[in-house]
Amino acid sequence: MVGLLAAGSLLATSCGGGDAGEDDGADAADRNAAAMEDFAVGDSFVATEPLELSVLYRNNPDHGLDQDWMFFDHLEENHNVSLSIVDAPLSDFEQRRSLVIGAGDMPDFVPVTYPGQEVPYISGGALLPVSDYLEHMPHFTEKLDAWDLREDYEALYQEDGKAYILPGLLEDPFQHFSLVVRGDIWDEMGFEEPETWEEFADQLREVKEEYPDAVPYSDRWELQSTLNFASANFNTVAGWGYGDGIYFDHEAEEFIYAGASEEYRELLEFFAGLLDEGLMDSETLTQDDRTAEQKFSAGSSLAIAGNDESTQIYTRGFEELGTEGAEARLIPIPGGEDGDFVHSGARFDSGLAISSSVAEDDDFLAKLQFIDWLYYSDEGLEFATWGVEGETYTVGENGERELDPNIDLNSLNPEAEEHLVRDYGFSNQPFLHAVGSTTDLVHSTFRPHVVEWQEKMHDKEELPVTPPYPFTDLELEQAGLLQTTLTDHVQTASAQFILGQRSFDDWDAYVAELENLNMQQLVDLANDAYERAQ
Repeated sequence: MVGLLAAGSLLATSCGGGDAGEDDGADAADRNAAAMEDFAVGDSFVATEPLELSVLYRNNPDHGLDQDWMFFDHLEENHNVSLSIVDAPLSDFEQRRSLVIGAGDMPDFVPVTYPGQEVPYISGGALLPVSDYLEHMPHFTEKLDAWDLREDYEALYQEDGKAYILPGLLEDPFQHFSLVVRGDIWDEMGFEEPETWEEFADQLREVKEEYPDAVPYSDRWELQSTLNFASANFNTVAGWGYGDGIYFDHEAEEFIYAGASEEYRELLEFFAGLLDEGLMDSETLTQDDRTAEQKFSAGSSLAIAGNDESTQIYTRGFEELGTEGAEARLIPIPGGEDGDFVHSGARFDSGLAISSSVAEDDDFLAKLQFIDWLYYSDEGLEFATWGVEGETYTVGENGERELDPNIDLNSLNPEAEEHLVRDYGFSNQPFLHAVGSTTDLVHSTFRPHVVEWQEKMHDKEELPVTPPYPFTDLELEQAGLLQTTLTDHVQTASAQFILGQRSFDDWDAYVAELENLNMQQLVDLANDAYERAQ
């Protein structure tokens, strides 16, 4: 049975957040209650006695949480594992994560945590230095080596020489977001997929002439997703991917501050130009997602950002409005003048952090083995993605998986009455990272045109991995304070520049404002840490 705890109740009972002390990988074997002997690659984890783990559950309202899901039942009946759920609404997940970790009440593990998001919690001792225990996680380490991800993972090591997160691993790069256009209109206009952002702008100009009553492009997510995936081809970082704003200049071999760079300015100028020409909706940076969706589905706009799930939402909107022949088409991210790039790290997905208090549990080794099996073994990933063979899906003679015709996922069976996530709990991000692991498994849940889109994205060049710049505890504290102030200023000014509320003639003054907020001190911290790590 799944145990459901309110976060407030968890805070009151104080069940985590301790220090792992002097434990290392060898010591884990001393706390082996419920653990399997000689757990190795290919082994199916079954606890030798009942095992319970607490988990912070990111509750997406699209499918919610059901304690009677087959996912939970199968884990208990076939693997002797039960999960005690600390429920955190999607809208409040990051704040709830900070609250439980900061208060010293972290559950055993917290999924849906991307590399870098663990850093603020390291100095307080709340997180397990998982790199000390990789010998007990054979599936994770096997994929690191088989997919040549060891160097990428080592870039996540901190100043103390340890890593505090287990990222989701992908065999091939996976891109979640891009532009979505009205495919029927793009075909009508004779457009090919735009190879560059300038070509996309040219297409918007022609669309504006042909459809004067529509705004060609009205984006969602306050443009933050688009700035993120566009920034690689402007040689910078922005939007959702802005992070701490520290960006490595591979030519100069040093870190710079992205928000003050000429490349960042060029990115903002491009989108400001779209708005100035009337090619982009002036409400893009302020409207809520639902409003943006409705504009696209109603034909008030003809391009928007999105992913595969979004295209299904847009398509339902077309159907509700009776827009015959309308197609929401996901296109590859346009390239830049100097090439066709995506950011490195595209083979790391949302991962998980483990509480340092787990290292003191008698069943510590079993918990490591279970996490390794569920999130990194081929069997665990197949189970978490597709469910139970013979009940939710079948495998044909050609090896292709096929959902039960009464169950839908990603519109594979759009007329089905049941849904693999909502009714069974599978393909649920907290228990699967975001998309899966092997390319075969990732592609297996998508419709053919999405697979085709991903394959086109694989042709893009991945920018070099950012080298590590691990901070000391004192530097982490200093950097955290500087980053917050600087990022807030950059985000506010970026919106002002794009909206035309601030002239680009004022750019030098803006950079001076960042310097007054100790931008150079943050850059110096990063470069000093980088030099130490060499």
